[in-house]
Amino acid sequence: MAPRKLKVLGVPIDLGGAHRGVDMGPSALRVAGLIEGLRTLGYEVADLGNVPVPVPQSIGCGDPHARYLREITEVCAAVATQVEQGSDPDSRFIVLGGDHSAAVGSVSGTAAFHAQRGQRIGLIWIDAHTDMNTPESSPTGNIHGMPVACLIGHGPAPLTVLGGPAPRVLPQNVVFIGIRSVDPTEKALVRRSGVHVFTMRDIDELGARGVMERAIALACDGTAGFHFSFDMDGVDSQVAPGVGTPVRGGLSYRESHLIAEMAHDSGCMLAMDMMEVDPVEDVRNQTALLGVELILSAHGKSIL
Repeated sequence: MAPRKLKVLGVPIDLGGAHRGVDMGPSALRVAGLIEGLRTLGYEVADLGNVPVPVPQSIGCGDPHARYLREITEVCAAVATQVEQGSDPDSRFIVLGGDHSAAVGSVSGTAAFHAQRGQRIGLIWIDAHTDMNTPESSPTGNIHGMPVACLIGHGPAPLTVLGGPAPRVLPQNVVFIGIRSVDPTEKALVRRSGVHVFTMRDIDELGARGVMERAIALACDGTAGFHFSFDMDGVDSQVAPGVGTPVRGGLSYRESHLIAEMAHDSGCMLAMDMMEVDPVEDVRNQTALLGVELILSAHGKSIL
C-alpha cells in the first residue's frame, strides 16, 4: 500500500543558477495550497520547513567552472541527511526547490535509505534539459546544469558521494522526459552514459502515456522504485512561465498531469521533487499553482 504520511522539505536555493528568484519557490508552492491540498487527499502531512541556504551576495562563487560548489555541497548534504534519516516505509518525502541542484541531496538521501536495505533506486527526471554537464563541459559553471551527472558519478567530486559511494543511481535506471535543450558540449556524455532520454519528439511520436510506461519500466528494472524529480521548465513555457530557464515546446498541461498521475498509479514512486518554480518570472503564481496540481496528481488526486 502507498504510504499515507508525507514529509515536505523546502530547499530555497538559487546558488546553482544564474538568476535570483527560484529561492522563493518553496514559499510560492506553500502559498498555492500544497499542504492543505495533500491533507484533503487524506495524507498526514508534516511540513519540516526549509533547509538553511546562504545568500549569494554574502559569499564568493569560488571555482567559476563549478560555482558555489562548497555551499551547494553543504546544502545538499543537509537535504540528503534529512531525507535518509526521515524516511521510513510508512512515509514519503516531497522536496521543494529552489534550483535543481537540490535534487543531488534529495535523490542521494532516497538512495542512501534504500541502500541500507540492499536496494537500488531508479530516477525519472522531468526537464527541458538533461542536466548532465560537468565542470569541464559546462558553458556557465552553473551546478543546476550538473545534478544528474553528479548522481551517476561524473559531476564535481564532493557531490558524487553524498550519502554513499558513486554512483548514487545507475545510469540504466535514469530516465529523462521532456528534453528539448542540450548543450553541445554536454551531448557526448549523455550519449555514452547509458541513461535513457525521451525528447519532446518522443512525446510527439509515442504520446505521454507510451513514454511514461517505458520510463517506469526502465527506472524500476531491478530497483525498489523511482525518485520522481520534476523541473517545472519541463512544462511548456506558455503554461508554466515562472521558471528560471524557460524553453518553448514543452509538455502540455494535460501531458504533465498524465505523467504525474501515472507516477502515482505505478505504485513505485519513492519520493518526489518539485523544482525551479520562480515567482519573479511568474504571472499571479500560476506556475506554483500548477506545481501544486502536479504534486497532488502524483499523490492520487483524480478527476473522478
